[in-house]
Amino acid sequence: METNHHHPPGPHGLPWLGVTFELVKNPLGLLERMGHEYGAISEMRYWRGGRILLNSPELIEQVLVVQHQKFIKGVLLRLTAQRLLGQGLLTSEGELWRRQRRLAQPAFQRARIAAYAPVMVRLAAEQAEEWRPGERRDIAVEMMNISLRVAIRTLFGLEMKSEARAVGEALTAIMRRDLRRLRSPLKLPPTFPTPANRRAENGYALLEGMVSRIIEEKRSDGGGSDDLLSRLIEATDEEGVHMSARQLRDETMTLLLAGHETTALSLAWTWYLLAQNPEAEARLHDEIDRTLSGRLPTADDLDRMPYLAAVINESLRLYPPAYTIGRSSVEPIDLCGYHFPRDTVFLMSTWVTQRDARYFDDPLAFRPERWLEGPAPEGFRYFPFGGGPRRCIGQPFALMEAGLVIATLTARFRFRLIRKVVPEPLVTLRPRDGIPMVVEERR
Repeated sequence: METNHHHPPGPHGLPWLGVTFELVKNPLGLLERMGHEYGAISEMRYWRGGRILLNSPELIEQVLVVQHQKFIKGVLLRLTAQRLLGQGLLTSEGELWRRQRRLAQPAFQRARIAAYAPVMVRLAAEQAEEWRPGERRDIAVEMMNISLRVAIRTLFGLEMKSEARAVGEALTAIMRRDLRRLRSPLKLPPTFPTPANRRAENGYALLEGMVSRIIEEKRSDGGGSDDLLSRLIEATDEEGVHMSARQLRDETMTLLLAGHETTALSLAWTWYLLAQNPEAEARLHDEIDRTLSGRLPTADDLDRMPYLAAVINESLRLYPPAYTIGRSSVEPIDLCGYHFPRDTVFLMSTWVTQRDARYFDDPLAFRPERWLEGPAPEGFRYFPFGGGPRRCIGQPFALMEAGLVIATLTARFRFRLIRKVVPEPLVTLRPRDGIPMVVEERR
């Protein structure tokens, strides 16, 4: 194929600023427009430079799998997460990432994850004990609470009645402030005492304090535990050197946030979709009732509930918490007939590709049965957990937790939607102003 040294097509926008204002105001709409109007590959220009959107499973596979060694994590993740996550598993590269991945991998093996199942079910059931029929709850906060407690118990070996609302508000404030600063050419110093800056800085302080308490409590428990944090504390490198305090802090923060954030969001979006689709909700209720007969679920039950798995897959298709994946090239690369220099930033959007009519019939409809009617989507038509060597290490953990939490709660409750919810594309796809719902008892 002849190499084209010109730029891919894309929206023009304003001189110098390009599509900056549209990116700040409506990033999901901009990505959708690029995918629909320009197809497999397009380019946006804004004040920070250019971004290449790939909306083709074959091109996405080239970046994430075939030529993955030519890329590192995207600049957006590095810039937004550097202060929060440091050089943790999610953001590190090269040998440091490989070492940390090896240390973390045993915690996410199938047998170990199955042993977490009773904890997941217990904590979900405990949360539900606080609910009363007819009361209004923010289901996004409720799922954040369950998932955060699960992460702290399974990954850190600690019982903590987490303040999920405070953690969620801290993350939201940090993401909103830091993303807006990155996307906008006009910004005040982060220390300037605006309300947004104060909320973000208070959020950083809250999360740093929580991580410090977790590490201190784990160090003082006498050792001998087999949770992931204990292994990280005790691990040494080839020269017998333990992790530095900074490394341990970075990994703990990464596990705390990445270990619960996306799972909580996938659960919240699933309840949102079920509340709008009563036929799917009724079919799910029937399957869970027939399988469990009133008892609590186990890990083995999940294989006997295919419609539940289909509901989760369909929710992840329509509302993927990781709505974009970014990669930056570390050397020149040719893709789709174009030549790109080093440091080109590529975006792959699950939000765009998984809603594309070329890959899914009636793509905006919530139809879990599509996952039961034929083979799973091939290649990178569907990639909510990424792909290649940097595929999310927690995918089996997240899917099992989602299934068990849904089965536990659905056996007793349904949730009625109060108002339409607007997705807010921060670092993850969050519901703006939460998901307020009315709790209804099923029996």
